[in-house]
This record gives sequence, structure tokens and C-alpha cells, in this order.
Amino acid sequence: MTTAPLSWEELETLTDYQIDTVNGLTNARARLRLFGQPESDVRVTLYRDNHAWCPYCQKVWLWLEEKQIPYRIEKVTMFCYGEKESWYKRKVPSGMLPAIELDGRIIKESDDILIALEKVFAPLNQGMEDRAVLTLRQLERLLFRAWCAWLCSRTDSFQQEQRNREQFIGVVARVESALGSTPSPYFLDNFGIVDVIFTPYLERMNASLYYYKGYSLREENPRLSAWFAAMESRPTYCGTQSDFHTHAHDLPPQMGGCWENGETQMLFNKARVDNGPWFGLPDVTYPEPENSRMEALKRTIDHRINIIRVNPLDDKLFDRALRCALTHMMTGEDCVPPSGSDVALRYLRDRINVPRDMSIYAAKRLRESLEKTAALAGDGQPAPIPTKHRRDQDPSNFAIK
Repeated sequence: MTTAPLSWEELETLTDYQIDTVNGLTNARARLRLFGQPESDVRVTLYRDNHAWCPYCQKVWLWLEEKQIPYRIEKVTMFCYGEKESWYKRKVPSGMLPAIELDGRIIKESDDILIALEKVFAPLNQGMEDRAVLTLRQLERLLFRAWCAWLCSRTDSFQQEQRNREQFIGVVARVESALGSTPSPYFLDNFGIVDVIFTPYLERMNASLYYYKGYSLREENPRLSAWFAAMESRPTYCGTQSDFHTHAHDLPPQMGGCWENGETQMLFNKARVDNGPWFGLPDVTYPEPENSRMEALKRTIDHRINIIRVNPLDDKLFDRALRCALTHMMTGEDCVPPSGSDVALRYLRDRINVPRDMSIYAAKRLRESLEKTAALAGDGQPAPIPTKHRRDQDPSNFAIK
């Protein structure tokens, strides 16, 4: 059965999604976090990237959320997707992210930031310079280097590809051993600073190796699987968590390139991340919230003017096509979009970012309906997502005006 697209006014009646960005759960939209405390208690400003792509920003962000330190957030453009703001370069001439302003003092480098925060607000269960923590911090850097050697090296032979893979898996075995040294699913007896340190790159390794190498870090390593599940039990992590599609396409310009190995499993994984089905991917395992569709709808409605404006299709045609996709998402009924809108719907499908735009399950629901609706119009695909830069995601094009 097919149906006509709902109007924007009708769609608005189908969602009552709202969050308290200031005192509620961890979220990517916040500009101020108080955790129920007065604004006069704010001593910290976090400067992080606008799209929540920066791994080092995520590390500091997660620490502040776990400690519930009142703080302000100023969002800054990364070089790979736009021009760095002049006001930020006056504060931090290098443009480096993240940075914090603590009692009027600018501090850069994520580890230095965490050490400085510990001195003022106390450690997160363990200190950055504790002996056990230092050992695991070294392991995290070893894992990072092995990941880079595999993901970012364009190899000339199958043998070199295998050596890079084996080197990485060897370090993963050491991580598995470290996780197995305590009865908890975390790196030490309780959740703490080590888990915060490992989080950003384990999340990105899980996504990138699945997409570019056909290797499922989470599924092939039981203790890491348990660690990811434990992290997903924490609302702080879920609020900063991204998905496979976002990371697979935000990493290449940040890393200087990510190289496919062309193997059968890799090609299968890549097609699934890009084209669906997105449910069941090992980027999340906690149950889907009941309001994921309402979240996706609300976030799209909030930004529909700019979403329509930057899309390559004629505004009126894409307005109708987008309403067709949203109608399908909310009613389950097919809604045939205008002829020629298949490319435009998939253009949007490819540019949903988690957690910048919405949470992980909301993004899956929206991508799913965009793809199903696009398929009713044809099999046209947009131009490939850029890999040397992501200026298609320049935040200046998406600010609410």
C-alpha cells in the first residue's frame, strides 16, 4: 500500500521528542552542562570540534560527563571540513583541538588537560599518572600505532597486508589479556580513566577495520565485546557514541587515508555500512529506545530548511521526497517520491552524522527510510563521499538561520 506524503504540520504532530541539554543525559547538542548545579559553579570551558569527530575531544568530553563537572562547550571547525574560526585561533594559534579554559587558563593536549582537571577536581577513580594506568596508557598507544600501520598503509603485497594484520591482532591479544586480569569488564577493577583513554580509538578501530579490512574487532574478541557492552550501559558513553557509517567516512581526511584490502568480507561489510541493512551491525548492541523514530523526525524537522537548501535536487522536489521518507519512517507505509529523487535521498542518507545530528538508533531509522524511499524512485547513487576533505559537511551551511 502506498500513501501520500504527510505535510510538515502533520509530521510535527507525530513527535514530542525533547531533551534537557543542560541537566539531562549526555548529548552532543549541549552548549552548557550543569548537572543540577548553579551556572556560577562553571570553571571549565571545553573547546571541541563541531561534528564530534575528534577522538581526543571525545576523551575529555567523556571525562567531564563522568565526573559531572559543570562546563561550557564551544564548538570549533576542524580543518578537514571547514575554516577554523578566527576567534579560536586567537585563543589557540595552532588551532589544535581539544582545549579547555580552566579558571581563565588555556590548556591543550588531551592528556595534559586530563592531568590538569584531576588536580582540580580529583581523578576519575584512578589517576593519569598511577603506575597501573601508565602501563595501560602505553598499551593504548601501542594499539593505536598497530592500527595506523594496518589501516593507513597502502601495501604493495598480500604478504605485507597480512603482516600488518597480524601485528595488530597481536597487540589486541595483549589488550584482551589486560581486560581479563580483573573480574570487571573494564580495564581495572572499576570503570575509570583507563576506559576513558581507550574509548575513542577502540570505537574508531571497531568501525574502520570492519569497513576497510573486513575485521570485526568487537565480534572476534570476547573481552573487548564485554567491554563495549559495559560502556554501552553508561549513558555518558552512549551520548558521545558514533556509528560505523560516520566513522568510516570521517576518518580518511583525518588519518591521511584509509585503505581497503579488497577481500570478500571487506566488500560485503562496506556495502552493508553504506547501503544497509544497518540494524544488526556490531556498532551497538543495547536495545533500541522506543522513541528513536521520534528523535530522528524531530531533528530532521528542526533542520529541514538547511537540509533542503544544501541538497543537490530542486528544493520543492526534495521537500516532497524528504516528507515521503519521513512519512514512511513514522507510518511504515510506502510513499513514492518524485521521479529523480533517488540520488537526492541517498545524498542525505550518506550525510547523517552520529552523534552530531542524532543518536545511533535514530540515525539507523532515518537512513533505513531514506533508502527504502529512494529505492521506490530508482537505483541512482550520489557522487562518492569525499576522502581528502569533508567540506560537504562545512558547519556554516547547516547553522539554523
